[in-house]
Amino acid sequence: MDVAIASLAFGAIVAGFVQGLSGFAFSLVAMSIWAWTLEPKLAAVMAVFGSLTGQIIAALSVRRGFDLARLWPFLLGGLTGIPIGVALLPLLDTNLFKAALGCLLVIWCPVMLFAPRLPAIRFGGRAADGAIGLAGGIMGGFGGFTGVFPTLWCALRRLDKQTQRSIIQNFNLATLAVTMLAYVASGTVTREMLPMFAVVAPAMLIPTLFGTRLYIGISEAAFRKIVLGLLTLSGLALLASSLPQLAGRF
Repeated sequence: MDVAIASLAFGAIVAGFVQGLSGFAFSLVAMSIWAWTLEPKLAAVMAVFGSLTGQIIAALSVRRGFDLARLWPFLLGGLTGIPIGVALLPLLDTNLFKAALGCLLVIWCPVMLFAPRLPAIRFGGRAADGAIGLAGGIMGGFGGFTGVFPTLWCALRRLDKQTQRSIIQNFNLATLAVTMLAYVASGTVTREMLPMFAVVAPAMLIPTLFGTRLYIGISEAAFRKIVLGLLTLSGLALLASSLPQLAGRF
């Protein structure tokens, strides 16, 4: 089997399970695997597609309500940020992309691990929520990382588990759908990529469903510690592979 196809399927399987269980992190998990074998543009499209597919499956399996009053600032910011991220995507350099993703994993994942020990954030209100949504939208345009900043922000605000899942699930559904449409409209999705969709969708289906079934019965906090720890190691590995290449340019 072609290495790229095997990597694509394996990344979708692992990321689908994690997203089904935790409600986020498909792109982070998948990209930590795909960044080694796929070029950034293809990886970004597959990450958005997989994230959106997983969110739809999770929404149908684990319904967590809809609070428009809490959600709309995130959505407004997210929809504003998506075109910025999509416009910047073609400018990404492979090694720079791997280094940036590695930095994101190395910084964001430990912060998420220690978030319960940090003081709760009470300031900012809807304006801060909108700014976080804007950052999520830009990151979504880069490759489906819509939930990174909103997930961290909700954790730091000490929102309860159900409220967090509701905000992140609905935010991701809306922003990922718009991002996918923007990819199609901008020509980011090409005809050569179509067979790849047929690899990602079936590969992630059962793992995502399995993850959603475990969501209620397993300790999400304990599992997230394992996932975030492994992602931190993935980030370090990406930095180790990309920084020497970048340093060689100077």
